[in-house]
Amino acid sequence: MDRALLADFLRTRREALQPEDVGLPRGPRRRTGGLRREELSALAGMSADYYGRIEQQRGPIPSEQMLTALARVLNLNPSERDHLFALAGHPAPGRIANENELSPTFARVLGRLSDTPALVLSRYGEALGRNAAAVALLGHDYMRYEGLARYLVYRWYTDPVARELFPPEDHPERGRVFTAEIRAAYTADPKGQAREIVEALLEVSPEFAETWRRHEVGVTHHHYSKRYCHAELGELELYCQPVVDPERAQEMLVYTAEPGSPSQAKLDILVARTRNDHSLSP
Repeated sequence: MDRALLADFLRTRREALQPEDVGLPRGPRRRTGGLRREELSALAGMSADYYGRIEQQRGPIPSEQMLTALARVLNLNPSERDHLFALAGHPAPGRIANENELSPTFARVLGRLSDTPALVLSRYGEALGRNAAAVALLGHDYMRYEGLARYLVYRWYTDPVARELFPPEDHPERGRVFTAEIRAAYTADPKGQAREIVEALLEVSPEFAETWRRHEVGVTHHHYSKRYCHAELGELELYCQPVVDPERAQEMLVYTAEPGSPSQAKLDILVARTRNDHSLSP
C-alpha cells in the first residue's frame, strides 16, 4: 500500500468532483470547489474520521468494500478504479460483465480487415472474434469450442490438436508463454475465471503443473517472428502484433509476414482464398 499516492489520488479526485455532480446543493457559504471530506465519506457510507485518516496517510488499509464505495461516489472509470485498488494494495476487481463480449471497436476493425489474419482474445485466452483469414491460418475456428476448451491454455495442455500449429521443437516455449499469460490473469483477479482454468489444469496435466511451479512472468510471444505449420502451405514465419483494449482486457492479434518473403507469398495465398468469404461474423 502506498499511503502517500493513495491519499493524493483520493484528494485530487474529491476536489475535482462538484457537489452538484453527486446531487448535493452547493450552498451560499461554500468558498472552494470540490466535495468536502465529510460529504464524500457520508456518500460512501463511512465515518468522516475514517476517511480523513486515509487522506492524512494514516489509519488502516481500506477494505475492498470501502474502495468500491469510494470509486462509485467519485465516479471513477474502470482504469481509475483499478489504479485506486492497486494503490491500496488490493488486486483490481473484476472488469465489467461484458469483458468477454467482443469489443465494438474490434468488431468494426475485423469487419474491415480482410488482407491479414486477425484474432481477438479475452485475457483468459478465449477467442471472441476472428476474420476468415485467421481461420484459414489457424486451421479451424477457435470460436467453435465450449466449456474449458474455450481457453487456449487449456487446449494446449489437454488437446494434442492445439499443438499442431507449431513445430514440435517450439512447444516448450509456447507452453511457457501460455502459462505465463494465464498466471497474469490469475494474479490480476485470483477469484475470477482464471482460477477455474488453473485448478482444472493442475488436476489433469502434470506438464502444466511443472511449468506453473516455475512461476515465470513476463514471458511474451509478441514482437518477434514465430513459426506456424499450415496443413497445405507448410511453415510460415509470422509476426503477431497485439492491439489492446484496456477497458475490456481484450487484445486483437494481427499476423503479418516480412514483405517479399516466402511466408508473405503463402499468406497472400491464404488471404486470396478467403477475401470474398463473408460467412464468418466477428
